[in-house]
Amino acid sequence: MLVAGPKQRLGLTYRFIAAIVRPTLLAITKRRWHGGERVPPVGTGVVVVANHISHLDPMTFAHFLWDHGRAVRYLAKDGLFRIPVLGKMIARCGQIPVYRDTGDAATAYRDAVAAVRRGECVAIYPEGTISRDPQLWPMVGKTGAARVALETGCDVLPIAQWGVQDILPPYSKRPRLFPRKDVQVRVGAPVDLSDLQGQPVTSTVMRTATDRIMAAVVAELEVVRGEKAPGERFDLRKNTEGDR
Repeated sequence: MLVAGPKQRLGLTYRFIAAIVRPTLLAITKRRWHGGERVPPVGTGVVVVANHISHLDPMTFAHFLWDHGRAVRYLAKDGLFRIPVLGKMIARCGQIPVYRDTGDAATAYRDAVAAVRRGECVAIYPEGTISRDPQLWPMVGKTGAARVALETGCDVLPIAQWGVQDILPPYSKRPRLFPRKDVQVRVGAPVDLSDLQGQPVTSTVMRTATDRIMAAVVAELEVVRGEKAPGERFDLRKNTEGDR
């Protein structure tokens, strides 16, 4: 297992945070990682997509990628960048702010495309938030990952993660650190979007690509969990509208 981290220039802040976070996660987790050989080497642009089950899983997900040679660039809510001290550290680590429902919303897409073209590993949670599915299966995905992938022609790696919700349950602020919990991460084969490359950017093309990406994530999660996902994915938009 790699321990020194990615062999690339990341800056002192990124490596300082990694030097604190990684040993902490080693102390509180038991890691069961599969498919790490599919993570491409430094210098190869890639989009990695995963299910989202806890406020802690960006850390465990980044830990997995770090130990397999890649530093991750997350698309993260812009509110995180406004938190005193932490916001500046996130920015210095090269994370990409997402400005939702504003005139700057396209900035995240532009920055993500640029990062992939520089050979970065860009992580996107297609659900956009922690799953609201009652059993924590992935919800209907948003099209951001598909847009970046089709624009750049990069691989999209579907990744399933499970177990971290036992440390910090969804939307909870009270972690359960001990006994150590199993954290599983499983990487699938790149999602085949070749037939969609070069096509006009229509809602149909974006939805087709996004559905393939989400199906690939779900397939890996079914293996990890040893059970079958529901036939219909939870649609946050429809369920939110129903609550109004």
